[in-house]
Amino acid sequence: MSPARASGTAPAARVPVSPASAPALPRPWGPWGLRATAIAYLGLGVALPLAAVIERGFSAGLSQFWRYVTAPAAAQALELTLWMAAVMTAVNVVFGIATAYVLARYEFPGRGLLNGLVDLPFAIPTLVTGLMLVVLYGPAGFLGRWLEGHGMKVIFAQPGILLALLFVCYPFVVRTVQPVLLGAERSEEEAAWTLGASRWKTFWKITLPEILPAVLTGALLCFARALGEFGSIVIVAGNIPGRTLTAPVYIYGEIESQNSRAASAVSIVLLTISFAMLVLVDAYSKRSKAAGG
Repeated sequence: MSPARASGTAPAARVPVSPASAPALPRPWGPWGLRATAIAYLGLGVALPLAAVIERGFSAGLSQFWRYVTAPAAAQALELTLWMAAVMTAVNVVFGIATAYVLARYEFPGRGLLNGLVDLPFAIPTLVTGLMLVVLYGPAGFLGRWLEGHGMKVIFAQPGILLALLFVCYPFVVRTVQPVLLGAERSEEEAAWTLGASRWKTFWKITLPEILPAVLTGALLCFARALGEFGSIVIVAGNIPGRTLTAPVYIYGEIESQNSRAASAVSIVLLTISFAMLVLVDAYSKRSKAAGG
């Protein structure tokens, strides 16, 4: 007979130990070890190179920095880059919304293939993108010869820059809008159709306001990505100062000319604009989540 039974007392029940009250396991790096590692990696990989570019760009003083970025070739390159990025973003917003809507709302043969092709620009090196455009639209290509015969030059002209940016940045709007459409409730759309509203009016009045935060996020990401595109443009643009020379290609040329201060100054302008776009994306996303939740 057990001692507990002999004494007439019941055995003590086991009290479950919650994870909160469980003893903390020893952390080999201490409470700040993982955070310090992440911060150090971010500092060495991102912050330190940025600091080096900023230091080089302003090393000759603010007045010289201003001369670098307002030099005719630099100013024209920045203007062309911003203009091409803006036009590309407007076009990609329209066709990105249309593609996302088709993929989210319709079932058709080849839908999976189309959905996979949307991500293809992420996988293809941008130099290969430029090569594809030259083969298709260049003077040696059938389509390029036909277009030039009708007075439209694509390669080594601004249309080539636009086509390269459209290809490289195409997935951004699609991939930000498509998940919102897939997760959206369709009851309001169906109610509008029942009341006699056309599909276009339903989209304009109901669907578009719901996906607008995602559309703006994708547009800002498109614009920021276009500012730094180099690989495809250096092949298709011809890099003619004042006509087809974009800011990233201008920076490369200044580096080749051993003028790292001018290259750093123009780089700072692009970095500032891109960083501002990313800050806007983050702020708008947080505001949209707060308003929706």
